[in-house]
Order: sequence, then structure tokens, then C-alpha cells
Amino acid sequence: MTRKSTGERTKALILEKALGLFRRQGFEVTTMRDVARAAKVATGAAYYYFASKEAIVSAYYEEVQRLHAVKAHEELAGKEGVGKRLVCVLHSKLEILKDDRKFLGALFRYSGEPGHPLSVFGKATEAQRKQSMEIFREALRGVEISEELRELLPWGIWLLHLGVILYFIHDESESQVKTHRLVDCFADMLGGLVELTNSVLLRPFVKPFQEKMLEALREAGWSKEI
Repeated sequence: MTRKSTGERTKALILEKALGLFRRQGFEVTTMRDVARAAKVATGAAYYYFASKEAIVSAYYEEVQRLHAVKAHEELAGKEGVGKRLVCVLHSKLEILKDDRKFLGALFRYSGEPGHPLSVFGKATEAQRKQSMEIFREALRGVEISEELRELLPWGIWLLHLGVILYFIHDESESQVKTHRLVDCFADMLGGLVELTNSVLLRPFVKPFQEKMLEALREAGWSKEI
């Protein structure tokens, strides 16, 4: 138990020091040797816990999802309505990422490389995508929406939140207040749209469109994602 506890602490320390270096000097220029030196461990020990810098970032992604799940669950308590619940979930994600804007900007460049282990759309990050979408599913629990929307919205909100994070990275306003206002606006609009689609008058017209959208996404290979 002592050995395991010590190993976990060492791994956490390496992750902490690596993220500090990524934030200060950039992901590209930081080496595993730099990480080991900062953590005051042998380079071989750093490689023992993390096979590469990409593995460190993967651990960071997992930690972000874990923190977001906890924070979102706490803040969703007592909140009603799609708009208010989405505001909680999206703002809490930005709060977690607020010190990592420069670091995340460097990682976003890999999004367009399908085989890259850090691409947010790639196979290697599938588990993190599912974890993130599950948080958005929790935001929709207890909300009266159609079954089609219950399948579609977590996927759509996940895409929306990527756009918000990209804007967040470039937002130079104080405390990124522009991004937070944008979140409020998007959440309010989406909440109103969901209420509209639940209308008895519109439901017969909206349902076929939602079904076709689901079918198209599944044919495109996104069935596992949604």
C-alpha cells in the first residue's frame, strides 16, 4: 500500500510539473527530460509513469473531465430548465480551464490530424469525448424533451462547447468576460429553442427532422458517439 501510495504521488507530481512547463514555455519545446528535471526524478522514472508528453496531456484531459463532472454535479443541484442547467455546465468547464488558455491553444492545432493522439476528434480521445457528453446528458436529465433531442443534444452541445473553448482561448477581455456572456446567450437561445420544439403545434413537424438528423449522423459513423 505504501509503495502504491508513493507511486501515485510521484505520478501526480510529474503531471503537475509537466503541466506547469507546458503552460509557461509551451508544449512543443518542453521535453520529457525537462519534465523529469522539474519533478526531480530520473528521466527513466518520468517515462515509467508517462510514455510520452502526449500521455501526460491525455492524463490532463482525464483530470479535466473528472473535475468537470464533480463540479457540474454540484452546481446542477436545484437548477431547472435547459438554459439554466447549460449555463452551469459550460461556465464550470471554463472555470476549470481558465489558467490553461495558452496551453490549450497549442493543443487545438492537432484537432485536424485524425491520427494524432491529442486530436479531440480522434480515436485516442474517444473516452474523454464520451465522458464529456455524459456530463451534458446529466444537464438534460429531468428536463422534458423528446427522445430524439435527448440523443442529439449532448453531441451538439459538445461541439458547441468546443467552439466556446476556442473563442475562450482567443478572448483577451478581462477574466474572459466576453466568453462568459457568450455562454449566457447561447444557453438562453438553446433553452428557448428546446421549449419551442416541445410545442404541441410544432412537434409533428420537428420530429421527422430530428429523426433524419439522427439517421444521418449514424450513417456518418457517429452512432457510438451519440
